[in-house]
Amino acid sequence: MDIATLREKHADHWTRACALRALAMDAVQAANSGHPGMPMGMADVATVLFGKHLKFDASAPKWADRDRFILSAGHGSMLIYALLHLTGYADMTLDQIRNFRQWGAITAGHPEYGHVAGIETTTGPLGQGISNAVGFAMAEESLRARFGARIVDHRTWVIAGDGCLMEGISHEAIGLAGMQKLSKLIVLWDNNNISIDGKVSLSDVTDQRARFAAAGWKVLACDGHDPVDIDRALTEARTSDRPVLVDCKTHIGFGSPKKQDTAGAHGSPLGPDEITATKAIYGWNHGPFDIPKEIKAAWEKIGARGAAARADWEARLAALPAAKRAEFERQMSGGAPKRLAATIRALKKQNAELQPKVATRKASEHVLEVVNPVMPETIGGSADLTGSNNTRTGDLGIFNPENRKGRYVHYGIREHGMAAAMNGMVLHGGVRPYGGTFLCFTDYARGAMRLSALMGVPTVYVMTHDSIGLGEDGPTHQPVEHLAICRATPNTWTFRPADLIETAEAWELALTAERTPSVLALSRQNLPTVRTLHTAKNLTAQGGYILREADGKRQAILMATGSEVEIALKARDLLQAEGIGTRVVSMPCMELFAAQPEAYRKRILPAGPVRVAVEAAVRQPWDRWLLGERGREAKSAFVGMEGFGASAPAERLYAEFGITAEAVVAKVKARL
Repeated sequence: MDIATLREKHADHWTRACALRALAMDAVQAANSGHPGMPMGMADVATVLFGKHLKFDASAPKWADRDRFILSAGHGSMLIYALLHLTGYADMTLDQIRNFRQWGAITAGHPEYGHVAGIETTTGPLGQGISNAVGFAMAEESLRARFGARIVDHRTWVIAGDGCLMEGISHEAIGLAGMQKLSKLIVLWDNNNISIDGKVSLSDVTDQRARFAAAGWKVLACDGHDPVDIDRALTEARTSDRPVLVDCKTHIGFGSPKKQDTAGAHGSPLGPDEITATKAIYGWNHGPFDIPKEIKAAWEKIGARGAAARADWEARLAALPAAKRAEFERQMSGGAPKRLAATIRALKKQNAELQPKVATRKASEHVLEVVNPVMPETIGGSADLTGSNNTRTGDLGIFNPENRKGRYVHYGIREHGMAAAMNGMVLHGGVRPYGGTFLCFTDYARGAMRLSALMGVPTVYVMTHDSIGLGEDGPTHQPVEHLAICRATPNTWTFRPADLIETAEAWELALTAERTPSVLALSRQNLPTVRTLHTAKNLTAQGGYILREADGKRQAILMATGSEVEIALKARDLLQAEGIGTRVVSMPCMELFAAQPEAYRKRILPAGPVRVAVEAAVRQPWDRWLLGERGREAKSAFVGMEGFGASAPAERLYAEFGITAEAVVAKVKARL
C-alpha cells in the first residue's frame, strides 16, 4: 500500500504509525548512531499489533498474564522504545528517547532486559529473541497446565528480521517450536529483503515460508503497510493450533526518498535533509521529538486498553485458594520453596554416611531425584544426551503437545536452541529450567550462555563429561579449554564438584540464584566421596575451603576441583608420609571464592607454602590463585593439560598426560 492511500484511507492509523517513525528517525539522528530503517518499515505492523491484538497494560508491566512482545530484530530498538514511550510506560520518558544510546540512558543501542520495563529479553545478537520466544511459549503452556487457563492464558509475539532467520539458532528454535505445537507463539517476519551488505539475495535464497511450513508452522502473509491486511493476518494467527509465521512484506526505511529499500536505511542515520524530506512525504509537520498531544493521547489509550482485562485477572487470582495463589506467586517470583534447604541437608547427611563412589553426573541425578518433587517449577531436559547427562528423573514426565504437565524436554541435537529456550523460560517466570549436554559442547551454546550472564538470568547448564576422564571418545569430546571459557564469562558460576556432597551444594546454589547462571561441570567417571564429615553449612558457597588440613608444619597447599580432588588427596598422603605438611583445598567454584572477604581467602591461601593446582584442563584460570593472592611463581606449579586430549581409557590418559599424585608430589618437592 502506498503512502498517499494510507494517509487518505487510514488517517488515524497513519498518524500513530508516523509517531513511531518520527521518533526513530530523530533519536538515531541525535545519537548519530543506530538503525532507523527497520522501525520505519515495521511501524504499521507494530501499530496494529499494539492497538488491536497485544494484551498488555502499560501501568502494570509485570502483569503475569500479559502477552509477551519480543523484538528479536533488536537493532531496531527504537521501535520498542517509541512504543513504550507512546503507550505510557512510566520510565520511558521523552528524555530517555532523546538520549538514545548515551551513557546512563535506559535506551541502550539494543534492548536490554532489566534496564526498561516492557523489555522482555535482551536482543541484538540475531536469532536469540525468536529462540527465547520458544521458551516463553513453553513456559506459558506449562503454567497453564498447572494453574489453569483462567490464570495463565497469553501469547508470545515476536518481530524477527531476515537476519534472525539466517542465524543457525533459528533453525533449532523453529524445529523445536513446530514439534511442540506452540500455538500461542506468533512470529511477525519483517520481510524487507535487506541486510547490512545489501539485498538478502546476495547471500541467501531460502524460501522461508516453505521452511517454516516444513517445520510444522502455520504460514500466513500480509502487506506489512496495509493495516486492514495486517489485522486480518494477526486475527487469523490467533486461531491457529500450531505456531504461526506471518510474512509481513515491508519496505525498509519506508517513505525515505533516497534510502527506502536500500542498505543505507539499515544501520546509520538518514541525515537531516533526508529526514526533512521523509517527514514531508509523511505529512508530519512537527519538529524533532515533537509528538502532538492528540496522537500521544491516542497511544496512551492503547496503553490502557488492557486495564480491564488485568483487573478481571487479578480478581480471578484473588479467588484462588490461598495456598494455590501463594504457590503461583512464589513460582512467578523465582523464589525457592522453603523445603529445598532441608532436602539438600538431608541428602548430604545421608551420603556422608554412605560415602558412595559415583560419577558426579550420577550424583547430580541423585540430587534431582529429591529436588524435583519439592520444586514443581523445574523443567529439565537434554540435547539428545539424556542417558549420559542423567538429567531426567522418574517423576517428571515428558513435556509435549499431549502432556503439558510433563517437565522433561527432549530438545534434540540443539544445544544453542536449548540454551536460548531455557533463558526464555526463566525470563517468562514460573519455571526453573535446567538442560544438559557435554561440557565440550558449550561451544555450541555459547551465544545464549553469554546472554544468560549478561541479563542476569539464573539458567542452569548441566555439562557432563567434563575432562579427559570421559576416555575413549577422544579429543573431539574432551574439554580442556571450556572451564577457562566459562570462568572467564562475567556473572557466571562454574561449579566443578568433587563428589555427591559438593554436587548437592552446587545444585542448591544454582536453584536459589537470583541473577546468576550456573554451569555444573560433572564427571563421567566414578569418584569417591571426599566430604566424609557431615556439615549442615554449604561449604561450596564459599567457593573454596580446606578439605584436609596439614599435619605438622604446613609446607604445601594443593588446590583441586572435581575428579582431581581425589588425586590431590592421594598426593597429600604421599607428602605427609615424608613429613611434608600438606593442606588440600577443594575449590568447586572460583567465582564464589573470589567473592569471599579478603580475610577468608587469606586464611585459606596464606603466604609461604608451596602451591600446586591440579585440574585436567588448561592452567589459565588458576594463575590468580597460584601467582596472586600472596602466591609467587617460584613456589607455585600446575598439574593439568597443556594441549588437547587423546582417545584411550581414562586411566591411561591420566598417566600419559601426567595428571597423577606422583606428579603433584614431584612439583611440590621441587619447590620446597
